[in-house]
Amino acid sequence: MLLPGTRIEVVNPGIARGRIRHALFDFDGTISLIRAGWQGVMAPLMVEALRDTPKGRELGEAELERLVRDYIAESTGIQTIHQMIWLAERVAEFGGTPRDPREYKRIYNERLLAHIAGRLSSLREGRAAPEEFTVPGARELLEALRARGVRCYLASGTDEIYVREEAELLGVAGYFSGIYGAQEDWKRFSKRMVIERILREHGLSGEEFVAFGDGFVEIQEAKAVGGIAVGVASDEGNPGRLDPWKRERLVRAGADLVVPDFRDHEALVGYLFAEGPWGER
Repeated sequence: MLLPGTRIEVVNPGIARGRIRHALFDFDGTISLIRAGWQGVMAPLMVEALRDTPKGRELGEAELERLVRDYIAESTGIQTIHQMIWLAERVAEFGGTPRDPREYKRIYNERLLAHIAGRLSSLREGRAAPEEFTVPGARELLEALRARGVRCYLASGTDEIYVREEAELLGVAGYFSGIYGAQEDWKRFSKRMVIERILREHGLSGEEFVAFGDGFVEIQEAKAVGGIAVGVASDEGNPGRLDPWKRERLVRAGADLVVPDFRDHEALVGYLFAEGPWGER
Protein backbone atom coordinates (compact mmCIF):
# COMPACT_ATOMS: atom_id res chain seq x y z
CA MET A 1 0.00 0.00 0.00
CA LEU A 2 1.03 3.64 -0.50
CA LEU A 3 1.09 6.03 2.41
CA PRO A 4 -1.70 8.56 1.67
CA GLY A 5 -0.52 11.49 -0.40
CA THR A 6 2.95 10.02 -0.97
CA ARG A 7 4.85 7.66 -3.24
CA ILE A 8 6.06 5.60 -0.28
CA GLU A 9 5.08 1.95 -0.66
CA VAL A 10 4.75 0.03 2.61
CA VAL A 11 5.53 -3.58 1.77
CA ASN A 12 5.81 -4.77 5.37
CA PRO A 13 3.57 -2.84 7.78
CA GLY A 14 4.74 -5.01 10.67
CA ILE A 15 8.12 -3.37 11.24
CA ALA A 16 8.92 -1.91 14.66
CA ARG A 17 8.90 1.88 14.27
CA GLY A 18 10.24 4.72 16.36
CA ARG A 19 13.47 3.07 17.58
CA ILE A 20 16.05 3.86 14.87
CA ARG A 21 19.45 5.04 16.12
CA HIS A 22 21.81 4.22 13.24
CA ALA A 23 21.35 4.22 9.45
CA LEU A 24 23.39 2.82 6.58
CA PHE A 25 23.18 4.25 3.05
CA ASP A 26 24.34 2.80 -0.22
CA PHE A 27 25.82 5.50 -2.47
CA ASP A 28 25.38 5.04 -6.22
CA GLY A 29 21.69 5.16 -7.13
CA THR A 30 20.70 5.83 -3.51
CA ILE A 31 22.46 9.14 -2.83
CA SER A 32 24.51 9.78 -5.95
CA LEU A 33 23.62 9.95 -9.65
CA ILE A 34 27.20 10.67 -10.74
CA ARG A 35 27.67 7.09 -11.90
CA ALA A 36 24.22 6.72 -13.47
CA GLY A 37 24.51 4.40 -16.43
CA TRP A 38 27.27 2.24 -14.94
CA GLN A 39 25.33 -0.88 -15.93
CA GLY A 40 25.65 0.19 -19.55
CA VAL A 41 29.41 0.21 -19.14
CA MET A 42 29.74 -3.07 -17.26
CA ALA A 43 27.38 -5.11 -19.42
CA PRO A 44 29.22 -4.64 -22.75
CA LEU A 45 32.52 -5.51 -21.06
CA MET A 46 31.06 -8.76 -19.77
CA VAL A 47 29.40 -9.61 -23.07
CA GLU A 48 32.66 -8.95 -24.94
CA ALA A 49 34.56 -11.34 -22.68
CA LEU A 50 31.92 -14.08 -22.86
CA ARG A 51 31.34 -13.73 -26.60
CA ASP A 52 34.94 -14.71 -27.23
CA THR A 53 34.48 -18.22 -25.80
CA PRO A 54 33.22 -21.49 -27.35
CA LYS A 55 29.99 -21.54 -25.35
CA GLY A 56 29.54 -17.80 -25.82
CA ARG A 57 29.61 -18.17 -29.59
CA GLU A 58 27.10 -21.00 -29.27
CA LEU A 59 24.68 -19.02 -27.09
CA GLY A 60 24.69 -15.89 -29.20
CA GLU A 61 24.57 -12.17 -28.42
CA ALA A 62 20.96 -11.95 -27.18
CA GLU A 63 21.35 -14.79 -24.68
CA LEU A 64 24.64 -13.41 -23.38
CA GLU A 65 23.07 -9.98 -22.91
CA ARG A 66 20.20 -11.53 -20.94
CA LEU A 67 22.60 -13.54 -18.76
CA VAL A 68 24.73 -10.48 -18.01
CA ARG A 69 21.76 -8.17 -17.43
CA ASP A 70 20.20 -10.57 -14.94
CA TYR A 71 23.48 -11.04 -13.08
CA ILE A 72 24.14 -7.31 -12.82
CA ALA A 73 20.62 -6.75 -11.47
CA GLU A 74 21.10 -9.45 -8.85
CA SER A 75 24.56 -8.27 -7.82
CA THR A 76 23.98 -4.52 -7.60
CA GLY A 77 25.60 -3.23 -4.43
CA ILE A 78 28.44 -5.71 -4.08
CA GLN A 79 32.08 -4.85 -4.64
CA THR A 80 33.02 -4.52 -8.29
CA ILE A 81 35.78 -7.10 -7.85
CA HIS A 82 33.19 -9.77 -7.01
CA GLN A 83 31.37 -9.01 -10.25
CA MET A 84 34.65 -9.37 -12.11
CA ILE A 85 35.39 -12.64 -10.30
CA TRP A 86 32.00 -13.86 -11.55
CA LEU A 87 32.98 -12.82 -15.07
CA ALA A 88 36.29 -14.67 -14.91
CA GLU A 89 34.55 -17.79 -13.63
CA ARG A 90 31.96 -17.66 -16.43
CA VAL A 91 34.67 -17.19 -19.07
CA ALA A 92 36.45 -20.30 -17.77
CA GLU A 93 33.14 -22.21 -17.55
CA PHE A 94 32.40 -21.25 -21.16
CA GLY A 95 35.69 -22.75 -22.34
CA GLY A 96 37.70 -19.53 -22.58
CA THR A 97 40.86 -18.28 -20.90
CA PRO A 98 39.89 -15.57 -18.41
CA ARG A 99 41.89 -12.52 -17.48
CA ASP A 100 42.68 -11.85 -13.84
CA PRO A 101 39.54 -10.33 -12.23
CA ARG A 102 41.65 -7.33 -11.22
CA GLU A 103 42.40 -6.69 -14.89
CA TYR A 104 38.70 -6.84 -15.76
CA LYS A 105 38.07 -4.37 -12.93
CA ARG A 106 40.81 -2.05 -14.20
CA ILE A 107 39.27 -2.01 -17.68
CA TYR A 108 35.79 -1.41 -16.25
CA ASN A 109 36.95 1.46 -14.02
CA GLU A 110 38.82 3.01 -16.95
CA ARG A 111 35.72 2.91 -19.15
CA LEU A 112 33.39 4.11 -16.39
CA LEU A 113 35.63 7.03 -15.44
CA ALA A 114 35.69 8.06 -19.10
CA HIS A 115 31.87 7.83 -19.13
CA ILE A 116 31.48 10.14 -16.11
CA ALA A 117 34.48 12.42 -16.69
CA GLY A 118 32.30 15.33 -17.83
CA ARG A 119 30.10 15.09 -14.74
CA LEU A 120 33.07 15.06 -12.40
CA SER A 121 34.76 18.02 -14.07
CA SER A 122 31.48 19.99 -14.02
CA LEU A 123 31.18 19.44 -10.28
CA ARG A 124 34.84 20.16 -9.56
CA GLU A 125 34.77 23.39 -11.53
CA GLY A 126 31.42 24.56 -10.19
CA ARG A 127 29.67 24.42 -13.57
CA ALA A 128 27.12 21.97 -12.16
CA ALA A 129 25.28 22.14 -8.86
CA PRO A 130 25.56 19.06 -6.59
CA GLU A 131 21.76 18.74 -6.70
CA GLU A 132 21.98 17.87 -10.40
CA PHE A 133 23.70 14.61 -9.49
CA THR A 134 21.97 13.80 -6.20
CA VAL A 135 18.89 11.61 -5.78
CA PRO A 136 16.03 14.09 -5.10
CA GLY A 137 15.42 14.66 -1.40
CA ALA A 138 18.54 12.78 -0.25
CA ARG A 139 20.14 15.76 1.47
CA GLU A 140 16.87 16.67 3.21
CA LEU A 141 16.50 13.11 4.46
CA LEU A 142 20.03 13.15 5.87
CA GLU A 143 19.25 16.46 7.58
CA ALA A 144 16.08 15.03 9.11
CA LEU A 145 17.90 11.96 10.41
CA ARG A 146 20.70 14.07 11.89
CA ALA A 147 18.12 16.27 13.61
CA ARG A 148 16.81 13.13 15.36
CA GLY A 149 20.26 12.07 16.53
CA VAL A 150 20.62 9.21 14.05
CA ARG A 151 24.21 8.34 13.14
CA CYS A 152 24.54 7.70 9.42
CA TYR A 153 27.11 5.66 7.50
CA LEU A 154 27.90 5.31 3.81
CA ALA A 155 28.89 1.94 2.34
CA SER A 156 29.47 1.29 -1.35
CA GLY A 157 30.80 -1.46 -3.58
CA THR A 158 32.69 1.27 -5.48
CA ASP A 159 36.34 1.84 -4.50
CA GLU A 160 36.51 3.92 -1.34
CA ILE A 161 38.80 6.53 -2.86
CA TYR A 162 36.12 7.35 -5.44
CA VAL A 163 33.24 7.24 -2.95
CA ARG A 164 34.94 9.73 -0.64
CA GLU A 165 35.72 12.18 -3.44
CA GLU A 166 32.25 11.96 -4.97
CA ALA A 167 30.54 12.35 -1.59
CA GLU A 168 32.60 15.52 -1.08
CA LEU A 169 31.67 16.82 -4.52
CA LEU A 170 27.98 16.33 -3.72
CA GLY A 171 28.40 18.03 -0.34
CA VAL A 172 27.08 15.06 1.66
CA ALA A 173 30.27 13.63 3.18
CA GLY A 174 29.77 15.58 6.42
CA TYR A 175 26.53 13.75 7.21
CA PHE A 176 28.28 10.42 7.67
CA SER A 177 30.08 9.10 10.74
CA GLY A 178 31.86 6.62 8.49
CA ILE A 179 32.39 6.24 4.74
CA TYR A 180 33.31 2.75 3.56
CA GLY A 181 34.08 1.45 0.10
CA ALA A 182 35.90 -1.33 -1.70
CA GLN A 183 39.55 -1.90 -0.77
CA GLU A 184 42.54 -3.16 -2.74
CA ASP A 185 42.42 -6.17 -0.43
CA TRP A 186 38.77 -6.91 -1.18
CA LYS A 187 38.46 -9.40 1.69
CA ARG A 188 38.75 -6.51 4.17
CA PHE A 189 35.41 -4.98 3.19
CA SER A 190 31.80 -5.99 2.68
CA LYS A 191 28.51 -4.36 3.59
CA ARG A 192 27.83 -7.29 5.91
CA MET A 193 31.05 -6.54 7.79
CA VAL A 194 30.13 -2.85 8.10
CA ILE A 195 26.63 -3.63 9.37
CA GLU A 196 27.82 -6.23 11.87
CA ARG A 197 30.47 -3.82 13.16
CA ILE A 198 27.94 -1.00 13.65
CA LEU A 199 25.56 -3.25 15.57
CA ARG A 200 28.36 -4.77 17.67
CA GLU A 201 30.12 -1.51 18.56
CA HIS A 202 26.91 0.27 19.53
CA GLY A 203 25.07 -2.65 21.09
CA LEU A 204 22.13 -2.28 18.72
CA SER A 205 19.12 -4.51 18.30
CA GLY A 206 17.74 -4.96 14.79
CA GLU A 207 14.90 -2.44 15.05
CA GLU A 208 17.42 0.28 15.95
CA PHE A 209 19.07 -0.04 12.54
CA VAL A 210 17.84 0.93 9.07
CA ALA A 211 19.46 0.55 5.66
CA PHE A 212 18.63 2.56 2.53
CA GLY A 213 19.68 1.21 -0.85
CA ASP A 214 18.84 0.39 -4.45
CA GLY A 215 20.64 -2.97 -4.50
CA PHE A 216 20.01 -6.48 -3.26
CA VAL A 217 22.98 -6.55 -0.92
CA GLU A 218 22.20 -3.84 1.63
CA ILE A 219 18.53 -4.87 1.73
CA GLN A 220 19.31 -8.53 2.37
CA GLU A 221 22.03 -7.77 4.91
CA ALA A 222 19.79 -5.38 6.85
CA LYS A 223 17.06 -8.00 7.06
CA ALA A 224 19.58 -10.68 8.06
CA VAL A 225 20.26 -8.78 11.31
CA GLY A 226 16.59 -7.99 11.95
CA GLY A 227 16.88 -4.39 10.73
CA ILE A 228 14.57 -2.22 8.65
CA ALA A 229 15.22 -2.00 4.90
CA VAL A 230 14.13 0.88 2.67
CA GLY A 231 14.47 0.06 -1.01
CA VAL A 232 15.20 2.96 -3.36
CA ALA A 233 13.79 2.03 -6.78
CA SER A 234 15.35 5.07 -8.42
CA ASP A 235 15.27 5.52 -12.16
CA GLU A 236 18.76 6.96 -12.44
CA GLY A 237 18.21 8.19 -15.98
CA ASN A 238 14.95 9.95 -15.03
CA PRO A 239 15.28 11.09 -11.38
CA GLY A 240 11.97 11.06 -9.58
CA ARG A 241 10.49 8.15 -11.52
CA LEU A 242 10.11 4.70 -10.04
CA ASP A 243 11.98 1.90 -11.81
CA PRO A 244 9.55 -1.06 -11.75
CA TRP A 245 12.35 -3.51 -12.54
CA LYS A 246 14.31 -2.31 -9.51
CA ARG A 247 11.19 -2.30 -7.36
CA GLU A 248 10.42 -5.95 -8.08
CA ARG A 249 13.94 -7.01 -7.15
CA LEU A 250 14.04 -4.89 -4.00
CA VAL A 251 10.75 -6.37 -2.80
CA ARG A 252 12.11 -9.84 -3.54
CA ALA A 253 15.24 -8.99 -1.53
CA GLY A 254 13.06 -8.16 1.50
CA ALA A 255 12.54 -4.38 1.40
CA ASP A 256 10.04 -3.20 4.04
CA LEU A 257 9.38 0.07 2.22
CA VAL A 258 10.06 1.15 -1.36
CA VAL A 259 10.47 4.72 -2.62
CA PRO A 260 11.42 6.15 -6.04
CA ASP A 261 13.49 8.88 -4.33
CA PHE A 262 13.37 10.92 -1.11
CA ARG A 263 11.07 13.78 -2.08
CA ASP A 264 8.60 12.48 0.50
CA HIS A 265 11.32 12.60 3.16
CA GLU A 266 9.09 14.21 5.79
CA ALA A 267 6.50 11.45 5.51
CA LEU A 268 9.19 8.76 5.30
CA VAL A 269 10.91 9.93 8.48
CA GLY A 270 7.55 10.46 10.17
CA TYR A 271 6.54 6.90 9.37
CA LEU A 272 9.87 5.36 10.43
CA PHE A 273 9.81 7.29 13.71
CA ALA A 274 6.04 6.88 14.29
CA GLU A 275 5.55 10.65 14.39
CA GLY A 276 2.64 12.89 13.53
CA PRO A 277 -0.07 11.27 11.39
CA TRP A 278 2.10 8.15 11.18
CA GLY A 279 2.22 7.66 14.95
CA GLU A 280 1.52 4.29 16.51
CA ARG A 281 -2.16 3.57 16.90
